[in-house]
Amino acid sequence: MHVRVIAFGILKEWLGPDEAEVELPAAATVGSLLEHLRSTLPERAPKDALSGIAVGVNAEYAHAAHVLHDGDEVGLLPPVSGGTARPANPLDEGSGGEGVSVALTREAIEADGIIASAKSGEDGAVVVFDGIVRNHSRGRRTLYLDYEAYEEMAVNQMRELGKKARERFGVRQVTLVHRLGRLEIGETSVLIVVASAHRSAAFEACRWLIDAVKQTVPIWKKETFADGAVWAPGEPFPGGLAVDVAEAPHEG
Repeated sequence: MHVRVIAFGILKEWLGPDEAEVELPAAATVGSLLEHLRSTLPERAPKDALSGIAVGVNAEYAHAAHVLHDGDEVGLLPPVSGGTARPANPLDEGSGGEGVSVALTREAIEADGIIASAKSGEDGAVVVFDGIVRNHSRGRRTLYLDYEAYEEMAVNQMRELGKKARERFGVRQVTLVHRLGRLEIGETSVLIVVASAHRSAAFEACRWLIDAVKQTVPIWKKETFADGAVWAPGEPFPGGLAVDVAEAPHEG
């Protein structure tokens, strides 16, 4: 059988083309695919290139024992640094259902309009996280950032986080918007708006959402500095999402 493998972030620079077709025996697993990829790593890739990564199969997180099928799309996901087309209003697409609005956009995020549209007469508070591009990072002067995503999977994860936040904190409305592409200093990279009857729930939900986005939504950031460019080191995946190649089951 054949599966389509797509690498993201730093992995596509280490592994070569960001998309490739790989032939595997029938009933191969995610674990056996990773073993195959590890055995064929190019010289430029570090030996631990596949350590700590997560894997998406058809835009859903998958474990090492997940059985692959012919035609599956497999995403190789380094730890994320955290949001398909180019909608004029990013919330016109990617809606997550009642009480949840999510979107990816390559246009500037118009925060004021999005915040205003999230408000309702029943709300006592609207809490906003507006993540912006700063001009420095780890002691280096930043020129600009580039964001990329496994887009279908990112939208799915954002939607699920919005639903979980509403259930967990009892808030009325969650809006998540993330920029992709080239961002200049001072531009908004991610906007989270939480509307609720009570301020404490809105604050807690907003904080939980940005932390969860940074850990689980497959979006990666490349930082270009005055003296070079690097992919931002991501936060480790939460327990159960990372697939350890060393522990992946072998076929046989």
